[in-house]
Amino acid sequence: MAERSTAAVDVADNSGDDPLTAKADGTTADGAETLDATDTSSRGTDGGGEPGDETSLTTPELHSGHKLARRYRLEECVTRLDGFSSWRAVDEKLRRAVGVHVLSADHPRGRSVLAAARSSALLGDPRFVQVLDAVEDDDLVYVVHEWLPDATELTALLASGPLEPYDCYQLVSQVSQAMAAAHREGLAHLRLTPGAVLRTSTGQYRIRGLAVNAALRGITVDQPQRTDTEAIGALLYAALTQRWPYENDAHGLSGLPKDVGLIAPDQVRAGVHRGLSDLAMRALVNDGATASRQDPPCTTPDELAKAVAAMPRIRPPEPTFPAVPDFQRTTYQQGYGRGQQHQSVTAVQPAPPLPAPLETRTGRALKWTVSALLIAALGLGSWQIADRLLDQSGGDDPGTTQPSPGASSDGKAVRPLNPLKIEDAQVFDPSGRDPIRPEKVGNTVDGDRGTAWVTPEYHGYPNFGNLTDRRDGSGVIVDLGSEQEVSAVRAHLYRSGQTLQLRAAGPGATDPGSLSDFPQELTALKQAGDSLDVRLEKPVRTRYVLLHITELPTDGSPGRFRGGVSEIEVLG
Repeated sequence: MAERSTAAVDVADNSGDDPLTAKADGTTADGAETLDATDTSSRGTDGGGEPGDETSLTTPELHSGHKLARRYRLEECVTRLDGFSSWRAVDEKLRRAVGVHVLSADHPRGRSVLAAARSSALLGDPRFVQVLDAVEDDDLVYVVHEWLPDATELTALLASGPLEPYDCYQLVSQVSQAMAAAHREGLAHLRLTPGAVLRTSTGQYRIRGLAVNAALRGITVDQPQRTDTEAIGALLYAALTQRWPYENDAHGLSGLPKDVGLIAPDQVRAGVHRGLSDLAMRALVNDGATASRQDPPCTTPDELAKAVAAMPRIRPPEPTFPAVPDFQRTTYQQGYGRGQQHQSVTAVQPAPPLPAPLETRTGRALKWTVSALLIAALGLGSWQIADRLLDQSGGDDPGTTQPSPGASSDGKAVRPLNPLKIEDAQVFDPSGRDPIRPEKVGNTVDGDRGTAWVTPEYHGYPNFGNLTDRRDGSGVIVDLGSEQEVSAVRAHLYRSGQTLQLRAAGPGATDPGSLSDFPQELTALKQAGDSLDVRLEKPVRTRYVLLHITELPTDGSPGRFRGGVSEIEVLG
């Protein structure tokens, strides 16, 4: 898909420290980032004209308690800048916190913000903070997005020092893969700053502001992939060194010394991982840097993701445990001996020697009894082993042979399993009205575990939010094209902890859609890990195999649930 030259939108908020969460003077709530048009964190141009033109834009006059669409109650204003405001709000219908960007309907960027938000929402990638709603209502335009109270901005993480090599590796790996997926769908970010990257409590990095941040600021560029790649390189550089890789200070980080140019991270701080240092320079070569090795520069997120994958994997640090202090007896634990003067309870006394075990008459009797039992058991075991060897050899009968390798215990050869061709896959929708993201179900049979069919995030209940048309769950139906002998099923899941079951359609079934169309239970309904590997005791003849999901695991915070399937393989 051709690249778009404009970014689309900023989506979720974390705890009010949004990169767009700025005061009227251009700083964020914590003063960490400026949003002036000359901010060096953005390599784009401001489509709204000269900076002086921005002051003529009127921000809608709203207040805490105001409701949008009789549903979204505004709680706290976290941004009021450039004719728009951003709020922490409550979705009273679903009883959850959300973030809202609000503009006047006549704002010159209103249409582009709406278009960017709707494009970002269609992506549906869980690595991005999701757009939940984008509406033009009366005289207002507003965008509703996720709010992640359990996530921490990269800005806050870097305030306490550089990240560990493993965390830097995860950062550049996850962010580059996510942006590569976004650019394949024609979406760019163009405002990928430390404030736009969040780390959840589970260690997953999520990106907010895909397309929306740039649309709110009117930013456009000629080479969006190159801009986002350089931004990822700047994030990695900052994570390795706690310095911003340009001369100007930004995002709460000090810039590089004046007139020295861009120097490699391992020359800025001792102990920096050499491979990650080179990777940052390959991404930042777009801005005139020189890679420390002769590897080609990375000019797209996809090239950067492949370069990360080619590196030796960096393992997480080994956990450290505090040493357990030696146990010391006190006089209180030992008791006082005859003629011994009382001492402090906390005084450490040497422990008296323990008597040798089994020195009493009863102990000696027990020792002889145990020895006799052991001798009897050894004699009986030796006799049984010899008897069994004689039975297996069959005496002098030449017709008895041992089973050959590759044969089962009953003499039948074990047939190797081969993957069966999958004709099609579709979303299992018992309600028959609204299948979940049917456009993504092909990812479950494309042979690539990096792609997946992922459900939306449900709130309150793991059984798909306890919604009326979702109470019977969902899942994936695999069509083999014709009836086949199925001996095993392997599945790689998007997340561990999903409650699911494998079932097969009956003979002669065509276009099955309800649970009753799959009467053959291949497994019991149970909670699974991140993969499923089932080999059937007896092959089942069927054309359709159903991976039925009834409950979803948490999505990193209480009361939020999401699941999905990465890959399904059927063997016969």
